[in-house]
Amino acid sequence: MIPYPSHRPPASARVFFSGAPGTAALAEHVLSTGHGRWWTDRVDRPRVVAVTCGGHALLAGDPSTITPDELSPLARHRIETPGRFVPVLGAAFERLVPCERMLYVHRGPAIAPRVPRGVTVRRITPEDAPALAAPAPAMALIHESWDGPVALAASGLGWIATRRGRVLAVACSRFLGSRYEDVACATAPDERRQHLALACVTGLTADIAARGRRASWSCSRDNRPSRLLAWTAGFRLTREYVHHVAGPVSQASKVAEAA
Repeated sequence: MIPYPSHRPPASARVFFSGAPGTAALAEHVLSTGHGRWWTDRVDRPRVVAVTCGGHALLAGDPSTITPDELSPLARHRIETPGRFVPVLGAAFERLVPCERMLYVHRGPAIAPRVPRGVTVRRITPEDAPALAAPAPAMALIHESWDGPVALAASGLGWIATRRGRVLAVACSRFLGSRYEDVACATAPDERRQHLALACVTGLTADIAARGRRASWSCSRDNRPSRLLAWTAGFRLTREYVHHVAGPVSQASKVAEAA
């Protein structure tokens, strides 16, 4: 696949613009923020289209028109796609692991968080960019869909918990859609179980509602802490689905393509 040479998505990308919650809002996020990339099998009348952002990918079209080798830009992504693409994806990558996911939508009140003394919980500002760049690697993925902390801080679409200038927890709109904003959050490993993420998520979901949208939340079925936090923050299960985590490009695919 090749990068689509335009600031506008290809016409075939309209399949992604559904106003749906969760990672389905990825395409709208790329369109509205410019963070991410469009891919097609060809520039003129593409038959396969993908959009990538923050380590996630949406893929649609006709899998019979593309070879495994052409899917190499999706290596090491978490891919949501119709089941008809699974065989060609399986041939494209050394590993293709199906992961069960749970999608929640904010529908109820949150349990009131009790924030420890000395901690400030507030909206993110552009001046927070240096502090957002400093947290431990466990928190670094929080700004992945914004291409880094500077853009996330400038967006204002997040809440943070700080103590003496150190970021302890962050919640942000990971994918900004027309009807939904998909929420991501992270807490410093040594600061967990203090309601810090809950306080940030509560502030963020109130902001999302004030913008006329609804917050969504997606996580692995096996991630019990994330599921519990979602429920505590007022999110309720909407549906379950599967995405596929792609490993590195298959060497066998490369050999076959070169033969």
